[in-house]
Amino acid sequence: MLEELIEVYGEGAVLMAVGGLVGAVFGAAAQHSRFCLRAATVEVAEGQLGPRLSIWLIAFTAAVFAVQFPIALGWLDVTESRQLATTGSLSGAVIGGLMFGGGMVLARGCASRLLVLSATGNLRAIITGLVLTLVAQSSLRGALAPAREALASLWLVPGGAARSLLDQMGITSGFAASVAAIAVLAALVHARRYAVQPSHAVAAVGVGVAIALGWLGTYTVAMHSFEVVAISSVTFTGPSTDTLMGLVNSTQLPLGFGVGLVPGVFVGAGVMALATGEAKIQRFGPDTPMEVYLFGAALMGFGSMLAGGCAVGAGMSGGAIFALTAWVAVGCMWIGAMATHRVMRRPSVVVA
Repeated sequence: MLEELIEVYGEGAVLMAVGGLVGAVFGAAAQHSRFCLRAATVEVAEGQLGPRLSIWLIAFTAAVFAVQFPIALGWLDVTESRQLATTGSLSGAVIGGLMFGGGMVLARGCASRLLVLSATGNLRAIITGLVLTLVAQSSLRGALAPAREALASLWLVPGGAARSLLDQMGITSGFAASVAAIAVLAALVHARRYAVQPSHAVAAVGVGVAIALGWLGTYTVAMHSFEVVAISSVTFTGPSTDTLMGLVNSTQLPLGFGVGLVPGVFVGAGVMALATGEAKIQRFGPDTPMEVYLFGAALMGFGSMLAGGCAVGAGMSGGAIFALTAWVAVGCMWIGAMATHRVMRRPSVVVA
């Protein structure tokens, strides 16, 4: 049946449909669970191991299990994915991760969270997300591209086994899935201890499952297509820039997974917000200065392109397949976010 759909509509349209479905699952789950890396890092920076950290841990460990389990069974092969097969940048992961982490604290949300909040009527998130997308595009193909390339070239790592943590440690996907299953249970216990609502915990699992659906969906299309199809999963900076630039620069938008993903997340999050009565207009105010948000957006836009992905693209999708640069990037995002939050919390020094 999939071959017939590809033959009739083409790989691009089928991938867009897959992206839309995966995005809707992710958006609805992320909105209901309050999934947010920034919120988790802020909790830890304040010395708390509370509900926000629980949600992130549930989503992350669920993503690792849901991806590694089908790999162990031979249902999924991610060795040809960009995060593993191509040359990566450890310097980009470190510098970009630190920049992205600091930026998401200033903007009060990462790329995925801004998109989810945009669907609920948050005008701050819409403006911040647009700036993030424009800076990311400039970092990829525009004026900021030379700076990004120079920083990325400082410390490269070849694709293949050298970029796979599982290969480097000699660990099988089956073992990784088993450990992840135990970690999911531990995260659920932690969530119960901090009175996380059961529906929020289930939705956090849904965030992780959406990551696996992205890998499985694109892999399945690639296996049934006569054309070369890139295997990928949920990520936001790249697809957002491609979608925006396609709408601005062309009368025809190139179809693909990312083009379906972004509107899918928006629709899924919006429907969930309406269903739960959480949709409302939110604007900039005295306690939410626009300049801080926009500076954070610029840091995230450049940092995500340098790091090879955002908090979800690198931290979740790349982390679930144990890409070395992805784990380094998300670790540095944690460090950058926690350091920025601590600096922002310091009392101002008044000079007489």
